[in-house]
Amino acid sequence: MSSPPDPSRPTLDLRTLTPARVALGRSGASLPTKPLLDFTLDHARARDAVHAVFDSERMIAGLGEFGVPVIATRSRAADRGAYLRRPDLGRQLEPACAEHLAACAADPGRVAIVIGDGLSPTAVHAHAVGLLRALLKRLAEPAPVAIGHIVVASGARVALGDEIGAILGAGMVVTLIGERPGLSTPDSLGAYLTFAPRPGRTDAERNCVSNIHRAGLSYGEAAFKIAWLVRASLSRGVTGVALKDESGDSPARIGAALPE
Repeated sequence: MSSPPDPSRPTLDLRTLTPARVALGRSGASLPTKPLLDFTLDHARARDAVHAVFDSERMIAGLGEFGVPVIATRSRAADRGAYLRRPDLGRQLEPACAEHLAACAADPGRVAIVIGDGLSPTAVHAHAVGLLRALLKRLAEPAPVAIGHIVVASGARVALGDEIGAILGAGMVVTLIGERPGLSTPDSLGAYLTFAPRPGRTDAERNCVSNIHRAGLSYGEAAFKIAWLVRASLSRGVTGVALKDESGDSPARIGAALPE
């Protein structure tokens, strides 16, 4: 007969399975010194990720390998302070940029890809090119999905992709953007998919693949899910609550995960 489980063990075991702050201990009425210092460091990393400078020129240079037209654009948020104080400005294109995009809309393709800094430029610098490399391989086979443009957007909120996609005449837009940093993950990237993009679309009309980072969803796994959603969306003419992610039921699942 086995001995009864140690009641203290489940919580301690959980610490090996999650970066969440559990079983931190205490020193009197406070935290021990190490957990307190760890919290302070992670908080500083999250703040740094939010306020990091987005290097759009470096991003555009990194996208050169893909052979897809790249356009630089920005929102109406004049600087990072305005971006954080006025979320609405991050959802609207600067007028001059909108005019420039309109001049590029002659050959829109079926899908436009937007890479925006969002709330973590750190995440975009770390993961956008690697994820896009895996995603474009997935979209190239077995039935190629046409990519019209890649747009690098500074001061971007998710909804900025709707205006960009509408101006380019894209059938759908995939927005890769830095997610709000957490205390355990300051560099998480998200992908938002919107069919027939246009200003005024709501979050209920999008699909999201989130938590793309080294300790979360891998590039291969994320690319598989995003490519499945892109094809399903173009086939069914919907995204959002009308499109359930059933990529896990696909026979091609992630045994074919792409190298990162």
